[in-house]
Amino acid sequence: GTKRGRTPCDLQAQALTPPGQRHGHTAVGWWTPDGRGAPEFGEDALTRAVQHVAAPVPLVEVDGQLGVAHGGTATLGACGVAARGAQRLVGYAPVLRPEQLGDPAFLASHGLTYPYVAGAMANGVGSEEIVEAMARAGMVGFFGAAGLSQGRIELAIERIQRNVGDRPYGFNLIHTPTEPRSEAEVVELYLRRNVRLVSASAYIELTLPLIRYRVAGIFRDTDGTVITPNKVIAKVSRVEVARKFFSPPPAQMLTTLVDGGFITQRQAALAAEIPVAEDLTAEADSGGHTDNQPAISLVPTMLAVADEMQTRHGYRTPLRLGAAGGISTPESTAAAFAMGAAYVLTGTINQACVEAGTSQAVREMLARSSQADVTMAPAADMFEMGVQVQVLKWGTMFAVRARNLYRLYRAHVSLDEIPAASRLILERDYFRSTLAEAWAKTRDYFAARDPEQVTRAETDPKHQMALVFRSYLGQASRWANSGEASRKGDYQIWCGPAMGAFNEWARGSCLESPERRDVVTLGMNLLVGAAALARVGWLRAQGVPLPRAARRFEPRDRAELAALLACE
Repeated sequence: GTKRGRTPCDLQAQALTPPGQRHGHTAVGWWTPDGRGAPEFGEDALTRAVQHVAAPVPLVEVDGQLGVAHGGTATLGACGVAARGAQRLVGYAPVLRPEQLGDPAFLASHGLTYPYVAGAMANGVGSEEIVEAMARAGMVGFFGAAGLSQGRIELAIERIQRNVGDRPYGFNLIHTPTEPRSEAEVVELYLRRNVRLVSASAYIELTLPLIRYRVAGIFRDTDGTVITPNKVIAKVSRVEVARKFFSPPPAQMLTTLVDGGFITQRQAALAAEIPVAEDLTAEADSGGHTDNQPAISLVPTMLAVADEMQTRHGYRTPLRLGAAGGISTPESTAAAFAMGAAYVLTGTINQACVEAGTSQAVREMLARSSQADVTMAPAADMFEMGVQVQVLKWGTMFAVRARNLYRLYRAHVSLDEIPAASRLILERDYFRSTLAEAWAKTRDYFAARDPEQVTRAETDPKHQMALVFRSYLGQASRWANSGEASRKGDYQIWCGPAMGAFNEWARGSCLESPERRDVVTLGMNLLVGAAALARVGWLRAQGVPLPRAARRFEPRDRAELAALLACE
């Protein structure tokens, strides 16, 4: 090898190193004490310092021991002249509060303190209580409107608007390709009640109701900025869908809205300058609708798409990407932000919280589940298309029964064609009625919700069969939410592997019991923990060996979290 001559920096680093410690940690600067206390040594001191995210961490080496300095002045850079009495600074991590994670533009756009979103779990599992708790904490939650009636959604709007005031909140807007009328009616309701933020989920294609919502009331202000009163946060897992949301609204749809009198020609021209969604959540392996993609590959891919579309369209407001799917521990949260996420979104873990719009039985089942206790099953809303959702398989027969229904649907053209043996099982175990009675109840439901479905089913026996089978899938989630004890074996509980990861992390802590889990405490643990682990990463990159306790953030209660956020 080639020997390198010693540089002034080498000599300075050596000068900072006490005799006998020339082979210790590499100096990153020096620390000059001010008499406010000697450094603290030991694993406990290091752990406390790293996890107190509201205070900087200057680490010094004294007589071969790693210590946390207090007070004094830290000078970064080994070059220069050390002050008299200065000690080697071998590691330094600045303050990193949870509100500093993610993208500040996302916080400003939505009026948030923290880059944290509670996702819209359908059938009201993402409850009013969750939305209100998130709003009070400086986060944002989405009400799970999917699968609910117009009247039920409007009641939720009235309550949330009354209770949160001008704090941020949102509602779900789910793509319903088999029931387009329902989607249009939900948009009409949101526009009438001034719901300004929606989570657009399960979209395969952009729809006219979605675009109508996005561009309603669009105008240009005196600074020339195009203002859209209504914001969309899309949730997708496929690149081709992401490109559609990151593009301006389709010209043909804008023309249709102009022709229908919903917007003016001038507003249509303005819409060409904005994306359908400025914010898009990359949804990795998750509960409910999912493509089971790993976040570690999906998030970087989607970030590249965001950069591509920003370059192509030159939006005044840069596109932003959030991360969802598997966000359930400080490690996964820190990883999402390290990859460049503007915010994180949680879903599965919120179902096990006291505010979730589900039953205590479901909370307990979720709290006992592991990462392997999930599986895929046919989705109620896109049954005929073969779309699947991820559900809990532990303690319930739903997934097995749902797959059997889809097998029968694929194999037969009508309910009458189903073999007697299979019919007996369906009537005894699934519907607990004859198939004729099951169709009568299904017909009454759709007659009120979407009469066109009934009209089609009366002339299309296969569609009739699909509606009846979908009725079981839909009721299975409602039985779970209400805690119908006689139907526990049929519970449909949307769940991803994040739940098992959370349970493993929470075991033996204040968050182990579902009765002690609330959405804000969970969210703050993930954020504060992510900030602490980011500082661990910085110190490790400086060559500082940290004890295991400092590299693992244990769950805390609200008071303990507040102490970690308190300034010295």
